[in-house]
Amino acid sequence: MTYTAPVLGSTLNSVSQNRIVLYYAFVPLADPAAIRLWQRALLERWGLRGRIIISKDGINGTVGGGIKDVKKYVKATREYPPFKKMDIKWSEGSADDFPRISVKVRDEVVSFGAPGELEVDENGVVGGGTHLKPEALHELVETKKADGKEVLFFDGRNAFEAQIGKFKNAIVPDVETTHDFITEIESGKYDAMKDQPIVTYCTGGIRCEVLSALMVKRGFTDVYQMQGGIVRYGETYGDKGLWEGSLYVFDKRMHMEFSDDAVTIGTCVGCEAPTNKFENCSNLSCRNLRLFCTDCAAQDELRRCPDCVAETKAALEA
Repeated sequence: MTYTAPVLGSTLNSVSQNRIVLYYAFVPLADPAAIRLWQRALLERWGLRGRIIISKDGINGTVGGGIKDVKKYVKATREYPPFKKMDIKWSEGSADDFPRISVKVRDEVVSFGAPGELEVDENGVVGGGTHLKPEALHELVETKKADGKEVLFFDGRNAFEAQIGKFKNAIVPDVETTHDFITEIESGKYDAMKDQPIVTYCTGGIRCEVLSALMVKRGFTDVYQMQGGIVRYGETYGDKGLWEGSLYVFDKRMHMEFSDDAVTIGTCVGCEAPTNKFENCSNLSCRNLRLFCTDCAAQDELRRCPDCVAETKAALEA
């Protein structure tokens, strides 16, 4: 089967003067605290907002603002030698998609709960899966198919994100947070897959970068990862390839599409109508997200999540 790269639709080609950049780099950093101060100063200098996580193993950021200012920020960040070759992914959005500037130092760039297990050198993560660009991913699928093998797509995101978009026929692990992945892959439920070709994928590439290394260390022998994540794949093939649906993003946009041909695979928990819109629980202190259509989202009682309903019931019965 031949896949043709699409001309991206209006979702990524508008004349907006604002942009959001998504990036990460795995590289040893001697002084994460100094990097934090420097990065915060850059954001404040150009009036940008976003979230940046820094650790001894690298950096992960999502930053939005005026396109000219974001370009200045990217140029300044790349002037630091360890970040010179950092891959930058651009999308629609602005500083208004973030509530504030958040730049933090943590034990892990991505919180898998294994800070001492990840190995990083100047070339990135050591011992991870084979990196695949979008075109190489399709070549792998066809090559393995010719050999009588099926490539298994393994979602490296939180399970709820896959409700609105995923690679077709992907395996979606039952995880609520990234911390759950180690327990999940050590549970035994995926042991039969250890000698099969597995492609891990995630939003921008960073979570599957770590996940693939953790899987290799646990005996998975034929592991690959989608280089640049879903974002880079969507830029290349849009909705004409192996991806279906919308991409969940961790800012006010909540989701993005790669073309006007994107299908809606999510369903409203209230009436099962097609939707890709997540809504918070109507309890303002609760952060549970569920899918709702516009009509059902307007009903506060319906939007109250099962956990909050159960807590209210228990309090009344006490």
